[in-house]
Amino acid sequence: MRRRGVTVLLGALLTALLSIGVLGAPIPYVVLGPGPTVNTLGKENGKEVIQITGRETSTSAGQLRLTTVGVQPSVKLRSAIQGWFSDDEAVVPRELVYPPGESREEVEERNAEDFKTSQTSAETAALRELGYPVQVVVKTVVADGPAAGVLKPGDVLTSVDGQPVPVAVRLTELIRAKPAGTALEIGYTRGGVAATAKVTSREQDNRPRIGVEIEQQQPHPFTLNIDLEDIGGPSAGLMFALGIVDKLTPEDLTGGKIIAGTGTIDDSGQVGPIGGIAQKLVGAKDAGAVAFLVPAANCAEAVRNPQPGLPLLRVGSLDEALTALETLRAGGQPARC
Repeated sequence: MRRRGVTVLLGALLTALLSIGVLGAPIPYVVLGPGPTVNTLGKENGKEVIQITGRETSTSAGQLRLTTVGVQPSVKLRSAIQGWFSDDEAVVPRELVYPPGESREEVEERNAEDFKTSQTSAETAALRELGYPVQVVVKTVVADGPAAGVLKPGDVLTSVDGQPVPVAVRLTELIRAKPAGTALEIGYTRGGVAATAKVTSREQDNRPRIGVEIEQQQPHPFTLNIDLEDIGGPSAGLMFALGIVDKLTPEDLTGGKIIAGTGTIDDSGQVGPIGGIAQKLVGAKDAGAVAFLVPAANCAEAVRNPQPGLPLLRVGSLDEALTALETLRAGGQPARC
């Protein structure tokens, strides 16, 4: 009996040690959790997030908070088990966050670039909303290209076959919408004078082109800068755009409340989907938000992961987000997910 007891004890000890070893072993997963939220109307690390000089700005009694997802990149089985049983976290294959063939540093560098792009697009969309149109300007003309002798550097391109060109990407879309060899009517202004010209597209790199290099300009009589570090990815675009509009208009978009949200934004103000909506909702709730702006394409997932007392406002564009906030300020019911 004594020998048997010792054997059982040793077996239990070995099992425990084995369990500890297994639980401490790394696995090919990452844990996603609520990340920090940032008020785009306020300060972070002692600096204004949205900085505007040369123009009077307004102040808000409320907050517009962008939301983020925290990533635990090195996960052991113990942490994964905890994440699987947590309502606030998600355990996903590592390759979804860090694709094979890319190092963690490369992924973070790409996320930083996406973050900068989101700031630029937010600025473009917000300023267009405030009446500062984009100008698609010819930078250079290919010497032997289709537009040679027709268009000149400095021309502002305004239309293709009568379709307006509000942003640079739209020019590319309109040219590629018709096969190479199509005679396109290009609208432009030169020295403030409007004109049109026929340019026949030509195939290059398997795509129709007109032989010009363009740049996007958006003249405005003040300087605008977004200063925020240690955040990556494109999902803050919508909240940056709303912050810019709030600061440059007398209206307090928040109505004195804490509004959180997420969503990519492009130059034309369209709001796109993001990842980690469930974790962002948790972060927003913890930050005291009373409403959450959800990209339309994320609504189904958001509805499956609700936070008590946090209404989900469905938005597909900057205009829709502004309308939702206006309705909320007036005491109405904005469109919900």
